[in-house]
Amino acid sequence: MKRTFPSLPLCLLTFLLLSQQCTGIRWLALSQTAQHINKTQHCKTLPGLVSSQAQLCRSNLELMQTIIQAAREVKKVCQKTFTDMRWNCSSIDGPKFLPDLERGTRESAFVYALSAAAISHTIARACTSGDLRLCSCGPIPGEIPEPGYRWGGCADNIHYGLLMGSKFSDAPMKMKKKSGSHANKLMHLHNSEVGRQALRDALVMKCKCHGVSGSCSIRTCWRGLLDLKDIAIDLKTKYLSATKVVHRPMGTRKQLVPKDIDIRPVRENELVYLQSSPDYCMKNDKLGSFGTQDRQCNKTSSGSDSCDLMCCGRGYNPYTERVVERCHCKYHWCCYVTCKKCDKTVEKYVCK
Repeated sequence: MKRTFPSLPLCLLTFLLLSQQCTGIRWLALSQTAQHINKTQHCKTLPGLVSSQAQLCRSNLELMQTIIQAAREVKKVCQKTFTDMRWNCSSIDGPKFLPDLERGTRESAFVYALSAAAISHTIARACTSGDLRLCSCGPIPGEIPEPGYRWGGCADNIHYGLLMGSKFSDAPMKMKKKSGSHANKLMHLHNSEVGRQALRDALVMKCKCHGVSGSCSIRTCWRGLLDLKDIAIDLKTKYLSATKVVHRPMGTRKQLVPKDIDIRPVRENELVYLQSSPDYCMKNDKLGSFGTQDRQCNKTSSGSDSCDLMCCGRGYNPYTERVVERCHCKYHWCCYVTCKKCDKTVEKYVCK
């Protein structure tokens, strides 16, 4: 039987329908949470959580502060990474991210991957810094280091980060009801795993030198994660080469396969999307496009931030801005630098 909501206003009806389908990254609304979570009753007031996420909140209040921090990091890093493109991740700010990021576009692929990486990254770092009592430093590697090197320090606990991060971020896609289409669930779970794989690849050896007069005769080393911004750059590369997929029978069940080259399965390290993106040139609330009017562009660039591409051929307006810069810097022995402050007028451009 077809469900109807005859007495509900259209805007509320739209919200309810979105709420049933768009649960995957609604937890990112936690970035706007200001209160400190120290009581189980607070879990009821947190925006964007499904029941299993709220249960995790109640059983591990300490972890929620880290998850809230992860939501803030996703928003900040996403917008910084795409500042030079038409889609600049503005739609991730609050509930407005629902229309475009749950349509199965390559933008949603990036956000799901970054969100999965960010939550595990933040938890792993919190273990290292001692902010979480249920975890500590990561294990010491089993292999013997090279001569002059020794294992020590405090490794980022990526194992605990991946365990708890995936448990929280994948929960909406694993719900039996109200979790959107099966194709979308498969897409989001796949892209989230791509994000976590990018996190695993970002675990590198970091060292600190020891020795007389800075000779670095001995290096104490540990396994640490690159910053989230570096992981986001890697995922942006995957976003630019993402593969469009379709949901079709493969053997006894339906799977995601590349749309144009379905002779091969989807690769584990590639982002995938189901629907083509809008061009994001004009404002369109239904598509989740904020448009590029009044966006700053680079007149001398030939890339995505150029005034021609950013402004979609509509032209641009120049304006001047006064900036203060360090100038006439001098090095003094030993060992500091002094600078003066100089006013400078620069010309900038915004899209019509």
